[in-house]
Amino acid sequence: MSLNTVKHEMPCQDPKVRAKNFDEVALGYDKETAIAEASRCLGCKKEPCRQGCPVQVPIPQFIAKVKEGDFSGAISTIKEKNALPAVCGRVCPQEAQCEKYCVLGKKGDPVGIGRMERFVADWEREQGIKPVECAPPTGKKVAVVGSGPAGLTVAADCAQAGHKVTIFEALHVAGGVLMYGIPEFRLPKAIVQAEIENLKKMGVEIQVDAVIGAIDTVDELLENEGYDAVFIGTGAGLPYFLKIPGENLNGVYSANEFLTRTNLMKGYLFPEYDTPVKVGKKVAVLGGGNVAMDCARTALRLGAEEVYIVYRRSMEELPARVEEVHHAEEEGVIFKILTNPTKIIGNDENWVVGMECLKYELGEPDASGRRSPVAISGSEHIVDVDTVVVAIGQGPNPLVPRTTKGLETNKWGNIVASEETGLTSKPAVYAGGDVVTGAATVIKAMGAGRVAANSICELLKK
Repeated sequence: MSLNTVKHEMPCQDPKVRAKNFDEVALGYDKETAIAEASRCLGCKKEPCRQGCPVQVPIPQFIAKVKEGDFSGAISTIKEKNALPAVCGRVCPQEAQCEKYCVLGKKGDPVGIGRMERFVADWEREQGIKPVECAPPTGKKVAVVGSGPAGLTVAADCAQAGHKVTIFEALHVAGGVLMYGIPEFRLPKAIVQAEIENLKKMGVEIQVDAVIGAIDTVDELLENEGYDAVFIGTGAGLPYFLKIPGENLNGVYSANEFLTRTNLMKGYLFPEYDTPVKVGKKVAVLGGGNVAMDCARTALRLGAEEVYIVYRRSMEELPARVEEVHHAEEEGVIFKILTNPTKIIGNDENWVVGMECLKYELGEPDASGRRSPVAISGSEHIVDVDTVVVAIGQGPNPLVPRTTKGLETNKWGNIVASEETGLTSKPAVYAGGDVVTGAATVIKAMGAGRVAANSICELLKK
């Protein structure tokens, strides 16, 4: 049998066109392409691809259904383990997870698992999403603090088990980082909201503008409001800065603010929505992860003439997904690698007019295995920019830990929770996702939510 070692291309908008709009970049497979891609799967009995999936989707089984043209069966199979398939099909780093272990990847391209997941989720949405059947009511109540991927997973799993679930979301729209952090051109917000509507059909109540730690504490939810368990999934919304001179100038954004104003507040639709986002002609984005790519590509779409990714290591060390880097390059983002700012320069009115940088070279590998950047003496130079977006990572919001007695946190402020159960230092209080691990992927947060939901359901059986 001859192997088809080449993955079917994902059709995309033309780079020159898409760099000026916020429509989705990737256009998705059609039925024929999805079936053809599914036909590449070898159906390995040992299912190596599953070991890379944090929520353990039955990958060969759903692909077999796609191959047969049974898209209804395929989406039902995925939803046995994944409550957000349309989201994961778009933003999961499959190349570092399920597809990394695909046997075909040893000879050529791995099977396009994520692309097929996206296809069947989109197919179902066109037909009308059917909510998963739930067990009879147990009379138990679960509070979920935060409606990002971890919280949504816990809510889906606990509702399916028959428990009454209430999500408390601090912002005015549910979805967490899926709504405020990921741009429309990568993850259309209508898709996130369709998944959330599905949760509501399962009986999940969602309270927005509900800041736990202010309106109620975690202890009050347990002691006064009658909840039997609480899950904390408040994410990592606290931006990090470089602590260099000039970071307080006008024209400097954290990635969190820049993306939230654009995505959640629909700044890209100004003046239809009253949230202008001031972007100059030349924008520097500091960092090399997926968030940095999102900021750079957003800045282009908001009208910047030149956008730079400023990163202190080389292209090989960029932590962003290869696909995101490729899309950014296609759209015209300029990569200033082995470069790091030492100072942001302002004018008399405190607006950004430039950035002083040093050139770097790579030395020996650091603790993470990546080669450490070493500054080159005398390499100081000025980069002409009028907007700077700092995208070097973010940490946990301290409000819930600060207002919850006896909740253990580590030196970075992350909540300490068991990897095996999600249980924190407080009985009946669980946590997972970025508030525990620091900023990571959507699917890893969902995996942590799945672990915690299993533990909550075991607790509530007693």
